[in-house]
Amino acid sequence: MLPYLSLAIWVPILAGLAVLVVHRDDDASRARWIALAGALAGFLVTLPLYFHFDVASGALQFVERGEWIPRFDVWYHLGVDGISVLFILLNSFTTVLVVWAGWEVIESRVSQYMAAFLIMSGLINGAFSAMDGVLFYVFFEAMLIPMYLIIGIWGGPRRVYAALKFFLYTLLGSLLMLVAFVYLYNVTESFALQDWYRVPLSLPVQYALFVAFFLAFAVKVPMWPVHTWLPDAHVEAPTGGSVVLAAITLKIGAYGFVRFILPILPDASRELSAFVITLSLIAVIYIGFVALVQSDMKKLIAYSSISHMGFVTLGFFLFSPLGVEGALVQMISHGFVSAAMFLCVGVLYDRMHSRQIADYGGVVNTMPRFAAFMMLFAMANAGLPATSGFVGEFLVILAAVKVNFWLGFAAATTLVLGAAYTLWMYKRVIFGAVANPGVGALADLSRREFWLLAVVAAAVLAMGLWPKPFVDVMHVSVTDLLAHVARSKL
Repeated sequence: MLPYLSLAIWVPILAGLAVLVVHRDDDASRARWIALAGALAGFLVTLPLYFHFDVASGALQFVERGEWIPRFDVWYHLGVDGISVLFILLNSFTTVLVVWAGWEVIESRVSQYMAAFLIMSGLINGAFSAMDGVLFYVFFEAMLIPMYLIIGIWGGPRRVYAALKFFLYTLLGSLLMLVAFVYLYNVTESFALQDWYRVPLSLPVQYALFVAFFLAFAVKVPMWPVHTWLPDAHVEAPTGGSVVLAAITLKIGAYGFVRFILPILPDASRELSAFVITLSLIAVIYIGFVALVQSDMKKLIAYSSISHMGFVTLGFFLFSPLGVEGALVQMISHGFVSAAMFLCVGVLYDRMHSRQIADYGGVVNTMPRFAAFMMLFAMANAGLPATSGFVGEFLVILAAVKVNFWLGFAAATTLVLGAAYTLWMYKRVIFGAVANPGVGALADLSRREFWLLAVVAAAVLAMGLWPKPFVDVMHVSVTDLLAHVARSKL
């Protein structure tokens, strides 16, 4: 069998390097075409991961293992299960979207822009497939660099501040994770995740490691109250940067919970579940109200992402198949929907150079096709049935009600708040009379923009109408994970 995971990592990275090597300052189209070919190739090599995946097995699949630093028992060890395989496909799919979205929009340093996304795509795939602690840490840290450059070079007026805040927040959390890795290595004399899953740890040690891991991944999600870097990063990032940030990089934080915290620290996870659930509900409810008062479209969608990711951490710590599967489905759905919302804002920004809601109104009169697409994505963001946004939220709410009715009731408020802030924004931007002369002169979607949004719309509807292919892949792995967590290490 071909090394599909290595291909998923190195094909986009090599394509990114190729863009840098062969570009010419007077021929940006060459960089665009090479980047698109590299992104498509990176996506195509991930498809066998899904079609050859054995849904009946919870074991690691497509495993690759080779020596890297034998003195410290560090291996180039890759593998995926039903929890991680879908995120590699989501990441590679999103990379195609961002290259496509920046086709005519980015005019300065085109080759560097495209290369940054391609290299970051390979590094993110590495983080999702790494089964060695050091290998994961290298990928986890390395992907900060392209995103830092994307925000800092192609971002808005306060791009340097936003990029630095993003970098420092994430770096501080990940250094604590490194300390936890070193401790686990001293205990097991191994960096293999499978060895860490089996090591018995006392409850005080689990508490200490939980704090280290939690801070690293909570910042990345981001959870309240360590969420403040995200709105700044989204507002200043270019459209492609916001798409990848919302659709993919936030998922690395949530993925850390199910790959590291729950299986390595099962007793501490159960003991501290009430704490995590409380923070998750604050994110769902309080941040939903914060989103209601935003005047900037990107900032509103950024706060919406924090609220929706609160659903993910809530589902994980309910310790039920419904909750965990619902959280994973919510992660994938949020990848589609948040990407679509930021692409829509990008379409408007390219024409008006404003993200302020007050600068719009009556867009449907001049951009009816755009208004139709944005309506679908707004409904998905609000959790409308038959869209992907409904499936994950419904499963998590159902799992929460089984634990405690009032817990489920509190979680369900996101359906009301999500509809409120999303449709309130949509109404003010799309409907009404055309008050701004700039809006009256807007051109509807170009062919490139139409097909770009159509592809994402198809994904949102397909997952909403038929979620079974997604749930089937993760079911056995989730069941095995929860069985492992249920077995106390004490």
